[in-house]
Amino acid sequence: MGVIHKIGRRKTAVARVYVSEGTGVIVVNKKPFETYFPTATLQYKVLQPMSMTENVSNFDVKVNVYGGGSTGQAEAVRMALARVMCEVNAENRGILKPQGLLTRDPRMVERKKFGQKKARKRFQFSKR
Repeated sequence: MGVIHKIGRRKTAVARVYVSEGTGVIVVNKKPFETYFPTATLQYKVLQPMSMTENVSNFDVKVNVYGGGSTGQAEAVRMALARVMCEVNAENRGILKPQGLLTRDPRMVERKKFGQKKARKRFQFSKR
């Protein structure tokens, strides 16, 4: 099979995933997967495409991820792994597509406007 390389993005996070046949070892930025994503929610998000296609223990995964926060990074890894699962077996697309795992989430942080406190919030108005 060789190594499959795919990229996933979410907000400002970018994940590069390298998947090869193996025993199910996942390494993220040279750390064990459980250490890099400590909460159960983040671990579930990362493993979601592999568990849905029943490939958790069939592949070794090496991930380089940067930018964004922990949730954005986990969802970027999830998208990249979903793309890999589609390349491994085309039938997996029918499983992952209805769950929305192959769709890039276009939502980004709205920029702060001048004359305002944040993107939408305004300074307090006082009459005096």
